[in-house]
Amino acid sequence: MDGLQPERNRLIPMLLNPGGNPSRLSQILFALIASLVAASPAFIIPHPAVIAAIGLVPLIIVFAFYNPFILCLAFICFSFFRIHEAFMVLNKLHIPQMLAIGTLSVLGLQVLFHRIKVAWTPELKLFTVFFAQVTFGCFVASGRDVAFQYWTETFSKIALMVFAIASLAKRPQDFALAARAFVLSGMLIASVAIYNHANMLEVVEGSRVTVGRSTGSVLGDPNDLSLVLLFPLSFAVSLVLTGGTPFLGRVLGLVGAATIAVAILDTQSRGGLLGMVAVCAVFAAQRIKSKALLIGIGVVGVMGLFAVAGISGRSSGGAAEGALVDESSEGRLRAWGAAWRMALARPLTGVGLNCYVSNYFFYQDWWEGFAKAVHSTWFAALAETGFIGFGIFITMVVRTVRSAFRSGRILSRAATGDRYDAAVFGTAQAVMAGMAGFVVCGSFLTQAFTWPLYILFSLAVAVARYIEANDLSPKPDGV
Repeated sequence: MDGLQPERNRLIPMLLNPGGNPSRLSQILFALIASLVAASPAFIIPHPAVIAAIGLVPLIIVFAFYNPFILCLAFICFSFFRIHEAFMVLNKLHIPQMLAIGTLSVLGLQVLFHRIKVAWTPELKLFTVFFAQVTFGCFVASGRDVAFQYWTETFSKIALMVFAIASLAKRPQDFALAARAFVLSGMLIASVAIYNHANMLEVVEGSRVTVGRSTGSVLGDPNDLSLVLLFPLSFAVSLVLTGGTPFLGRVLGLVGAATIAVAILDTQSRGGLLGMVAVCAVFAAQRIKSKALLIGIGVVGVMGLFAVAGISGRSSGGAAEGALVDESSEGRLRAWGAAWRMALARPLTGVGLNCYVSNYFFYQDWWEGFAKAVHSTWFAALAETGFIGFGIFITMVVRTVRSAFRSGRILSRAATGDRYDAAVFGTAQAVMAGMAGFVVCGSFLTQAFTWPLYILFSLAVAVARYIEANDLSPKPDGV
């Protein structure tokens, strides 16, 4: 029987007995060492859950190796939606760190053994140039420690996931899984936000809900929370409105859209509400032919959302100020002015990644006793990467919108044929709507170097690659 075993099954035992065939003693010794290594965490943390997890590790490793896209999705959901910060019981498990190690290991092995061909499109080349510009800016940043800390903790992971999503999302099942994962993650965060608002927990300015503010979570700012929730909203609405979506997918989308919309209303973020309108407008524009009717519905929708959200009752930026430019708006104008002066002072590289706040004192025209965020994605990119980086950033946004629009148009033409797939078409629509929400909402929030844009960017690349791989692009006449 030994002669029938594949040579790779003999490799490790032969390392223990290089002079010949593996002996029974060497096999027992190897099994004992492997068992001790695997069981070592149980000696460090003597908990039944740890022992049970150890038994699942081999299965998880095999599953992750053959399904790396699922591992990447899990990493993105925890890193972007900060699920472990919304549910503090998960925070002690260090899930994002473990997923990061697992993702890097699996992707490294996949590339090493040529199981993955890394995507390399014009859009990804553009992103690589932008990544190089941002990285170089960290070396000459006004605060190199701050810049490199953010680069290490966030932006480098974003860059890795851009290539991972663009390379791994190839099948309709991948796009369907991504949409459902994003909606479910958004529902989890939205549920916590709704619960907090109902019980007046983690609330700022008297009525604006947050998540994890007391523990220093990224979701502790209502404006940032609204943008995080805006991302899955586009996928939820897409599940509801895309023809051919399975019944359970439509139910998930309907429940998800309602839950997420209520949570965004509870944040009372004007940027978030405008982003909701932008997301819905993209889907409505494809289904309502009358432009006058579309504009009328949009105006009524905006007024209704602002009324329901109670914006006028906010302690900052509400109608109570009675001024043409309220406190919140005036603060934004001052922040944008400081960003412009930073770019003028350092036009080639900017002040450096995540260094706007630490430089605000030196470039403001009215010191209020504290530094503030720039409250604009565009001015953040301008201040922290200079005019060159800003130009590349804008080009990336435009290319993403154009790619999603082109993909949606091509896939809509295929809707009458047997090559139509609802998951891919729905993803293209969700990316287009998500970009509309990002452009509008991002104009009032600081999201130049966080997850939403880059996930949408990589999905747009993945959909375009799917169209090319399946030869769905329209052929020139005579071909």
